[in-house]
Amino acid sequence: MKKLISLFSVLALSFGLVACGGGNDEKTISIGVTPVPHEEIVRDVVAPILEAEGWKVEIVQFNDYVQPNTSVEEGSLDANYYQTIRYLQQQNEERGLHLVDIVGVHLEPMGVYSGEITSLNDLYAGATVAVPNDGSNESRAIKLLADNGLITLTETDDLYTLQHIETNPLGLEFVELEAANLTRSLEDVTVAVINGNYALEAGLNPQTDALAAEKADAEDSYLYINYVVVKEGNENSEKSQALIKAFQDEKVREYIEEKYSGSVIPAF
Repeated sequence: MKKLISLFSVLALSFGLVACGGGNDEKTISIGVTPVPHEEIVRDVVAPILEAEGWKVEIVQFNDYVQPNTSVEEGSLDANYYQTIRYLQQQNEERGLHLVDIVGVHLEPMGVYSGEITSLNDLYAGATVAVPNDGSNESRAIKLLADNGLITLTETDDLYTLQHIETNPLGLEFVELEAANLTRSLEDVTVAVINGNYALEAGLNPQTDALAAEKADAEDSYLYINYVVVKEGNENSEKSQALIKAFQDEKVREYIEEKYSGSVIPAF
């Protein structure tokens, strides 16, 4: 009987330790981000807000657009913050993911940059143009070029591709690259259309350095908002609700406006 009591005590103690460990895990929120501005916003503002509410925050940095989504899908991350709704929809479809947005945070205008020319009026016949090679960002890039009169497009209800270019008066030559590599391509191409986060990371400001940039008040600007994303089914979890509250805090808006001076624009 004493052995049974002793065994029961050990099991009870072990269960208590496991339960305590699980409780701590339940108060940890892991979120995947790309470096600029997403990691900065989470590290400097969102994490302190969550920590004041009793959460432990684990920030995981990525330098690509694929792994943050697969990590949330697989459950190694609770959430990620770096992508637009169009990119999310495309990735869900192409990779069989089950991810949903829970809160929109900011816009990053995509811009046209060059190390060779200082105005789009200086573009010449046969100039090379680098664009992102993923569907949603390539669509944005192509539309930005069309909005600035460099090409015309055939209308589509889907994403624009290079095949939708109807007229190309200058005979521009397009190069498709990974979005993360576009800033490094500036030495090799005439212009590159670069996502806001990668431009900022490379020290480029869409407000002052871009030859042309997306407008925050454009009719389709809502498609460019960067969202916090979780696995489908977790939208109403305690962690998700804590993230929504933290990201919509006025301190986040103030930080974005003060730090980025218009190159990153609050969406709430």
